[in-house]
Amino acid sequence: MIDALVNGEPGDAISIHDRGLQFGDGVFETIAVQSGKLLCREAHFARLETGCRHLSIVCPDRNLLEREADRLCDSIASAVLKIIITRGTGGRGYQPPENISANRILSVHDWPIYPPAYYRQGIDSYICRRRIGHHPDFAGIKHLNRLEQVLLRREVAATPYPEGVVSDPYGNVIEGSMSNLFMVKNGKLITPDLSRCGVEGVIRKSIIELNESAGSETDIRAITREELFEADEVFYCNSLIGVWPVRRIGDKTFNSIDVSLELMRELTSDNRIAAS
Repeated sequence: MIDALVNGEPGDAISIHDRGLQFGDGVFETIAVQSGKLLCREAHFARLETGCRHLSIVCPDRNLLEREADRLCDSIASAVLKIIITRGTGGRGYQPPENISANRILSVHDWPIYPPAYYRQGIDSYICRRRIGHHPDFAGIKHLNRLEQVLLRREVAATPYPEGVVSDPYGNVIEGSMSNLFMVKNGKLITPDLSRCGVEGVIRKSIIELNESAGSETDIRAITREELFEADEVFYCNSLIGVWPVRRIGDKTFNSIDVSLELMRELTSDNRIAAS
C-alpha cells in the first residue's frame, strides 16, 4: 500500500534545498480519515488554500490534491492524512527564486488512540510554563514554523497531563498545545481571540457554526487565566481528538461537561469528527 506521495509520485524523500526544510516556508493540514473519507474535507482544503494565499504561495490545484488524497485514503478504515505544501525548491537565502513551483507532500499515518475516559469523564490539565509569542502576520494559519508547539508538546509530555493551557506573553489564554480551547460561563460559549497568535482550527470553526445555527453567538475575545478558572465548563478540541472535556486545571475542578458531550454528539452525527 502506498502511504506517501511527493508531487504525485510514491516516495518518502525531498530535496535538501526545499524551502519547507530550509525555512519552514509552507503550510500543512492534518485531516481525520474514516472509512476512506476525509472528515471536514471542504474546511481543510479551504484553510490550506487560505494559508497559501497568506504566504503568497501558489497553491497546487485543489482537484489534483483531492485526487491524490483519495488515492492514498480510499481503502483505509481509520488514519490521519497530512498534507504539506512548501514554496518549492531553490535558493540558499531568504529571498525565493522568481520561478519557483510549490512542492506537495501527502502522507498517511496511524490513527491516535486515546483512553475512552478522556471523552466520557474528561481530562485533568494544567497551565503550561511556556508561552507563545504574538505573530499577527501568521496568526490563524497552519504554517510550517511550529517550534513553539514542539517545545510545548515536550513540556506537556513530561507531565501526567494529556494537554495543557497555553498563554500569550501577557497571560491571556490562547489554546492548548495541540488544540483549541473553549469555556462556558452562564450558558455562554466563549473562545479566545486568535488575531495575534494561535491556530484557527477546523473543529473550532465547526463548533462556532453549530452554536450559531442553534441561535447563539460565540463570544470571541481575550480570556484571562482568572476568567478561565471562573468558568462553568472548559474543553479542548481538534480534528483528531474531537472534544475533550476538562475535569480539572490545577486546583480548580469544573463540575459540568454537558456542553462538551452535546457538541461531541453533534459533531459525530455530522461526520465532522470520528466516533470516540
